[in-house]
Amino acid sequence: MTVSRIGLVVHGGRPEAVAAAGVVRAWCEEHAVRCTDIDVWDDGGRRTAREEVEAAGDPDLIVTLGGDGTFLRGARLAAQNDALVLGVDLGRVGFLTEVSADGVRAALDDVREDRLRIDSRMLLALRASRRLEVPPPMEDWVCYGRGPLLPPPPVRGECEVDDDWGIALDVTALNDVVLEKLARDRQVSVGVYVSGRLLASYSADALLVATPTGSTAYSFAAGGPVVSPRAEALVFTPVAPHMAFNRSVVTAPDEPVGLRVLERSGPAAVSIDGQVRGVLNPGDWIGVYAAPRRLRAVRLGPMDFYGRLRERMNLTDAPAAVADGSPAPLWSVTTPPPGDLAHLALLTVTDGSSPLL
Repeated sequence: MTVSRIGLVVHGGRPEAVAAAGVVRAWCEEHAVRCTDIDVWDDGGRRTAREEVEAAGDPDLIVTLGGDGTFLRGARLAAQNDALVLGVDLGRVGFLTEVSADGVRAALDDVREDRLRIDSRMLLALRASRRLEVPPPMEDWVCYGRGPLLPPPPVRGECEVDDDWGIALDVTALNDVVLEKLARDRQVSVGVYVSGRLLASYSADALLVATPTGSTAYSFAAGGPVVSPRAEALVFTPVAPHMAFNRSVVTAPDEPVGLRVLERSGPAAVSIDGQVRGVLNPGDWIGVYAAPRRLRAVRLGPMDFYGRLRERMNLTDAPAAVADGSPAPLWSVTTPPPGDLAHLALLTVTDGSSPLL
């Protein structure tokens, strides 16, 4: 593909990320590619995604240098501009990032020479009963330890508005949308609706709606299921609910999930991919649904999601399973699938070492 403008999102607190950024800039200079740093903290405030990508000259490739949090920042920009995003792994978990810092130059060469695949990821969109904002008295408290808040989400003017469906907000989430309590001693009370039908009323620390990509983030920590990023689904997970039914619910992508703050609830914060974007009061509601747009992530090799899950989560084999024998091989499939299974996505090993898709 033709790469003419690169936007660079760097975790400035990691020396290795700063060093890798120098490699990217050098590569851009060698290939006459414009490279612009996107520093959301530059002026001490925060800008919308649209303002950030416009300031960077509407890049066609966003390169993130950091961990999954840095990748989420870059994904927010890439989704706004329908750009590709390439994640360089310099974090601790690395479910979202694609290449190591040592491989960043080769990765850019692969992108330039079209030796890549496009990994299409589901995003979440949001409607609400009113615009999201953080009341001024709460701003310092809400953003404590987080840095400056993002500005309130703008309204998508091209979308219809009515009392039933509310207003469409110009935000997208790659991981999750979370409605969480603000006071430690008071849970939020929320009515949860799926496809317009009441599922249940919850009293909980938080309630979240995640994408398959986000199923290994907050939802997983709250006891939710692991969902393949290739799946099409929404995952609703309550966090510490005061009720017997504490299970996640997996819905189809065309089944919206509504969260209404109930009369006796305390205020609730709305977080989108870990960023607080507003505070809701009793009577307010949000609707979460699959966005019409998708994130386009650069994939340079086969996606070994389950191998990464085993490695990142330090999964171990049950002692009883291997006590009287040998551990299961890491790669059980060594030949291409037969004709009747050719439609399946399987990782196979053809040379005894490297898994191929």
